[in-house]
Amino acid sequence: MISFPKLLLLLLIVLLLFGATRLPAIGSGLGGMIRSFRDGLKGDDEPDQPAALDKKKTPE
Repeated sequence: MISFPKLLLLLLIVLLLFGATRLPAIGSGLGGMIRSFRDGLKGDDEPDQPAALDKKKTPE
């Protein structure tokens, strides 16, 4: 198991490598990937847009 001092050291190294300005973007990207992965596990294959909007895109 990871102890608190090791975790703190790891977070400090990550902060030094990426900088304080890039960490929020990295966290948001990671959160989006995890959310997408969970949705994939649930089997939510529904598109984000309703089917009615897709019909408008097809040429008649």
